[in-house]
Amino acid sequence: MIDIIESYGNSLIQHGKNSNRIYLMKCAVAEAPQLIPQMNQLAFEHNYSKIIAKIPESLNPIFTDAGYHLEATIPGFYQGRESCQLLGKYFCPNRKKLSNGRELKNILDQAIVKKNTPAIHPLPQEFTIRRLREADIPTLAQLYHTVFKSYPFPIFEATYLRETMVDHVIYYGVFDQDLLVAVSSSETDPDNGNSEMTDFAVLPAYRGHQLALHLLKEMEIDMLDSGYHLLYTIARAASAAMNTTFARAHYHYGGTLINNTQISGSIESMNIWYKKLTRG
Repeated sequence: MIDIIESYGNSLIQHGKNSNRIYLMKCAVAEAPQLIPQMNQLAFEHNYSKIIAKIPESLNPIFTDAGYHLEATIPGFYQGRESCQLLGKYFCPNRKKLSNGRELKNILDQAIVKKNTPAIHPLPQEFTIRRLREADIPTLAQLYHTVFKSYPFPIFEATYLRETMVDHVIYYGVFDQDLLVAVSSSETDPDNGNSEMTDFAVLPAYRGHQLALHLLKEMEIDMLDSGYHLLYTIARAASAAMNTTFARAHYHYGGTLINNTQISGSIESMNIWYKKLTRG
């Protein structure tokens, strides 16, 4: 079951039983006072156990007064002038409890320790990286289906991939000759000058070659050349590989979204990492 994405005025919400939550993906400032009770009603109607709201920092008092708590911050998210905050509200006590808190802290600590490890190894000669095209979509969907049991967005569906590719998402792939073996995407937000580095997937047989890090570096070059000033990701907190990838690429840790996203068959906590782009 895929969660629903729908507009509320000029705001955008994702919700569904897949992640058993409401995700306020985009909040129009003027609509915040009306959105809060609407989301409460939606949560009660569907028995959702969490709301996660991505908002401009200036809206923090309105949301905290309504029972939300800060979980993560991305400085300079809105055109470099205002931070983005991610705040959670829980409707079930168990949803806000971390059963694996020590494990997640160890993964994060180890990732930060590896921040200054030696530079990325050169990409082996048998691999090439390029932007993906519409003709690559069937293979892209199949790779995602192979790597993930489930995902919060319908990346297994060719229609979704095609629509997002045309609209605002740039997909990248690593090829072993003609075989697509690793992918990622840059979900661009030109109005705010930022982009989310997301949807990383590497075929099991090709792990250990730093392919995710090579993809990330390729996307960073493209985003800098395109005028974007801030990059961020929402990474699985239990994935040592992905957290290390972003730490090694000199991203900063912004916080943890507790029991936030259903991915690969279970609801997981997610870490926020961000990086300001500069030349030189």
